[in-house]
Amino acid sequence: MRYWPLLVTLLVVVVPLRAEDSAKEKEPTARPQVLIKTSHGDIVVELFPKEAPETVANFLALAAGDKEFKAPGGEMVKRPFYDGLTFHRIIKGFMLQGGCPVGNGSGSPGYKFKDEINANSLGLDKFKVMKTPNTPHPWLLIRSQADFQRNILLPLCRKIGIKTEADFKQRIGEIQKAIAAMTIKESYENLGYKYDPKLKSRMPKKGTLAMANSGANTNGSQFFINMVDNDYLAGKHTVFGRVISGWKVAAKLELVKVAAQGRPVEPITIVSIRPLKVAVAPEKEATKKEPDASGNKPTEKSEDAGEPEKPTEKAEADDDAESAKPGEPEPESGKDDK
Repeated sequence: MRYWPLLVTLLVVVVPLRAEDSAKEKEPTARPQVLIKTSHGDIVVELFPKEAPETVANFLALAAGDKEFKAPGGEMVKRPFYDGLTFHRIIKGFMLQGGCPVGNGSGSPGYKFKDEINANSLGLDKFKVMKTPNTPHPWLLIRSQADFQRNILLPLCRKIGIKTEADFKQRIGEIQKAIAAMTIKESYENLGYKYDPKLKSRMPKKGTLAMANSGANTNGSQFFINMVDNDYLAGKHTVFGRVISGWKVAAKLELVKVAAQGRPVEPITIVSIRPLKVAVAPEKEATKKEPDASGNKPTEKSEDAGEPEKPTEKAEADDDAESAKPGEPEPESGKDDK
């Protein structure tokens, strides 16, 4: 009996420590790194499982052959998905897109999954749809009246229950006030995008890896590497990794000869995508930031310092520059999806 107080003391001290240790074991200690082996050289990407957990898990499972998918012929198979596919669309000054099973941007793994984006952490809840009373925000890529009606006006009318021309005329004042007050986040939500406030999202900056899609919650297998800062894609494409080695290879791919719609004349093959067992240190070239338009060199800042970067009005390109943007990554249509 004399040992009983000692046993109680040990249980009180040891059990909480074990619970704490267990919690630490479950928490990811490092970001996984994957080797994208191409016909033109190797690119190493670091993934962000805390910022986009389902996206990272899907990418790794497809790459390793651990996840069943629908082959182009319609049969369900399980094998390393990306082996032998291509970077089917390359646009200089924009991005490298790959991961389509049929090689033209129309294929998918036979399923779709949700976006993993926090619009507030990207600042989209602060930026207004109308930059001036007569000028839409350049990130919206509204270049015509038809674009404005399709992306802003009609989704708003559906949201507030306007179904007829008579309703529209009667409530025109309400519509005008709603558009004047609307944020970019709200405009995207009207298009069907849903955001997760628990996540910490990153801007689609140079070197980041993001999912291609055909609209809200239509992710599958196609991804793209941002070759420049593409801030105007924020809120519409899940960013789930970044290039940390092999940037010179990516830059070389950006310069290959392409035909219509950015199709490489000579195929750029993805030989394989596999996790690295031994982590590599990021290359300076992979994360180096270019001087801004005034020629000022940016200050060095760790990718892990504090919150993911938020956009600011000063960082936005002017309207003329935005109008020259090549648009969205090619939609993953997934025509063979059920």
